[in-house]
Amino acid sequence: MKTALVTGAARGLGRAIAADLARDHRVVITWRSTEPTELLKDHPDIAAFQVDLADPGATAALPQQVIDHFGRLDIIVNNAGSLLTDDAENYDADAIATNFNVNVNAPMGLVAAALEHLQPGAAIVNISSQNARLPAMVAHSYSASKAAVDTWTKIAAKTLGPKGIRVNAVAPGAVNTPEATRPDDITDMIINDSALRRMATPDDIAAAVRFLASDAAAAITGTILDVNAGYRL
Repeated sequence: MKTALVTGAARGLGRAIAADLARDHRVVITWRSTEPTELLKDHPDIAAFQVDLADPGATAALPQQVIDHFGRLDIIVNNAGSLLTDDAENYDADAIATNFNVNVNAPMGLVAAALEHLQPGAAIVNISSQNARLPAMVAHSYSASKAAVDTWTKIAAKTLGPKGIRVNAVAPGAVNTPEATRPDDITDMIINDSALRRMATPDDIAAAVRFLASDAAAAITGTILDVNAGYRL
């Protein structure tokens, strides 16, 4: 049975991804401030580590923790993210640093630390965002960080391909999660601008991650897969 590491899985997309993979994988998750109580109640075989991914040392130590617990590491899902809002007219050094540390530096450091443990056939799935291509004016450093994730996904795919390791990304649009708080008029606008006249759900994102992590996607690498119900086609 393959082992998957899902970062930031206490709630939202990460929780859905971890729960889906736990059906037929051994799963390790990370959490920082919100304990994954309900997820672990539903899936007691999941191993959970409290890790601050903004800490390079803690991030670098994580792959060995997975190996110590389950003996192997086959799949990494870089889901943990930071979405601190800012804009081009109000420079916020702290927001920029946090967004890039969590969204870019942490996945890069985690993968680098995991390479000695990953075998041919391993898969890395990064969680990007449609904001990489459709940047939000109130989240300019977040949008820029996700554009960096997309670029790094392709670079890593090219670099690690000869080792038999695939690297892809899923780029969600607006997702209908229990934690999401948006006005009804914004929700209606998103739905009306989407070809399928709906929003994606956490289960939609989890299904995309499952596919890219599976052997069914054995010939797919360096791909950014939009999962946004056809938003603004």
